[in-house]
Formats: sequence, structure tokens, C-alpha cells
Amino acid sequence: MQDLKTLSKETCNRLIIKIGSALLVDPDSGQIKQDWLNSLAQDINELRQKGIDILIVSSGSIALGKKDLGLFGRPNKLEEAQASAAIGQVLLAQSYADAFAPFGITVAQMLLTLDDLEDRPRHLNARGTVEALLSRRIIPVINENDTVATSEIRFGDNDRLAARVGSLAKADLVVLLSDIDGLYTANPKLDSQAHFIECVPEITEEIEKMAGPAVSTNSSVGTGGMTTKIMAAKMATKAGCSLAIARGTEPHPLSQMIATGRATLFPASQTPLALRKQWLSTMQTPRGFVHIDTGAANALTKGASLLPVGVVRADGQFNRGDLVGIMGETGHLIGQGLANFDSVDAQKIIGSSSEAISKILGASVRSTLIHRDDLVLF
Repeated sequence: MQDLKTLSKETCNRLIIKIGSALLVDPDSGQIKQDWLNSLAQDINELRQKGIDILIVSSGSIALGKKDLGLFGRPNKLEEAQASAAIGQVLLAQSYADAFAPFGITVAQMLLTLDDLEDRPRHLNARGTVEALLSRRIIPVINENDTVATSEIRFGDNDRLAARVGSLAKADLVVLLSDIDGLYTANPKLDSQAHFIECVPEITEEIEKMAGPAVSTNSSVGTGGMTTKIMAAKMATKAGCSLAIARGTEPHPLSQMIATGRATLFPASQTPLALRKQWLSTMQTPRGFVHIDTGAANALTKGASLLPVGVVRADGQFNRGDLVGIMGETGHLIGQGLANFDSVDAQKIIGSSSEAISKILGASVRSTLIHRDDLVLF
């Protein structure tokens, strides 16, 4: 992604939009700014009509719930913050449902902790949920699970959560909507000589120094700041995902960003899929092997996933998410990928059609043994 004015399915197949509490919740009333959210929903609907997949990372649950606990300002005690989040999550989900209902769009709430993305099986489960929702044109609305998260398992802010979701979902672009239109060489409120930076091709030490506490988005309802946005940009670009910081305070923030191109863009040098394939190709210790027939091998060369029906034998003991080598009929290693089943279940479904897998395992499960995005050929 190199130019925000050309945002389309060709330049951005999948987009993450991060919304902070300060944009979403009125600090005086403690209620959702529904008119602003409705305008954002209209922007998102227009992007979806272009064929772009949309995910939302949203703050706001604590800010919405604290008023019912009689709290003012941000809660100081962990249990008060978690109780506020428990109340606010219901209100937040309903507000998003109301905003998208006029467009016939269904939204789904997903609550994550850092542990969910660090633990491999849970990471795969989260990714599978995202893919299932997007394939049905449903918008995931993702937030940190503040009701259970502790300091040890927190992302700490939704800027970095958005970057991690960008990696999880193999997104092309993350947009951090903020109360400032991007990165400046100094605090523009204090320094009239501060220059706006349109593009940051590389995050250097000098760039990191520009993101001091003076250029901040702190408020009574939010916890983000420019420093966390630079951290998020580093995480996103390393995962092959571009990131933009744009102003979100006015109605229709996305359409304004696209029309004007006004934002600071941190472009990724590679796409998420290309980076993932590169990573897979460097992994060198398969936990097991699957032997496939000629038909399956031909399908893989055309970009298909590996289905159990094309597997003739599985060797070794492996867990779901482990690296598995793929052997052709001649006994040569032709590729490798991450298994969607452990070796016990894989043995049960070898040679089975996709329709038969659920009957064999007695549950609703994935139909691919190795998904094409988790597979590389040699």
C-alpha cells in the first residue's frame, strides 16, 4: 500500500480500522457518539462495496461502562476497570449493530487477550473465526478482553492490538484513527515550525524520538499516544502490513482520508502473504510428514489447499499448528506447511472427502489439512 487515495481491492484486499475511546465516547455524557459512528459505518459500507474486507478494532467498553458504577475519569483499580468493561461491552456491541443495521451489515464481537495470540492453537482458532466471519461478509469488531486481562496478559493499548490483528488476519493496511492527522517533526500545537510527515519508509531512531509524550492522544477516556502508534507501525510493517495514522475527529473520517490523502503512511515492503510464505520456507524442523497422490500434488501447484482426500499416509506425531513436510509420490519433499489437525485426527481422515470429515471426527471442523496460505512448495 503506497497511496491512500487509490484505496481499492486491488491495492488493499483487507483493512483494519482502529477506533479509540476518545473518538467514540463523549467524555461528558459517557455515551457513544452515535452520529459519528453512523458516518463511519457509511464510509465502511462504501469500502465493502469495493470488495474490501473490513475488521474493526474498537476501544470504548470501559469508558461506556464506568458511569453505571458511579466512576469518573479512568478507573484506578483493576476490578473497577474490569467491571466497567463487563457493562460497556454490551453497550459497545449494540452501538455497532445499530450503526450498521441500515446497510444490512451484521457485526460480530470478538474479545482477545495477548495470550490468545501468543498460544498457537488459540491463535489459529482466532484466525479461523476471523476467516469464517469475513467469508460471510460479517464485520468482526475486536477489543481487548478487559474483563479478564491482567497486566501480565495485556496488549496495553488498542494501537498495538490493531497491529497484531493485522498480522493475524493477513491484512494489507491498518488505519489508526486519532485526534491528530499524523506524525509531525514536533508537537504542532507548540511548535509552529513543525512539519507534517506524509510517508515513513523506515522507522528510524529519529522517527521514534518524534513520537514523544508531547504529541499524544491521551484523554480522560483513552490511553493511546503517538509513541504507541509508532510501536504499532513497527509491528505491522514487520508483518507485511502497511499502517496509516489519520485524523478521525470529524464525521466520515475514512472518506475524508481517502479524498485528501492526509495521513502519515508507514508502507510495508512486502505483502503479508509473501512474508508468511518466506517465513514458512525458512522453517526447517517438520514434526511429521504427509504423503500425497499425484492429483493432490497437481492441485497444490495451482494454488489449492491440501485436502485429506489427497493424502495417502501420515508419519510422525504432530499437533495442530505444527510444521508438517509434504512428500510426493516419488518420496521427495515437495513442500511444507502448518497442520490444521493433530496426527491422531489426521490419521482418521486420510483419504476422506470434505463432507465426511465432520462425521468421522464428530464435530464441525475445517476441511483442509493444510491451508494454502500456510503452505509453501519447494
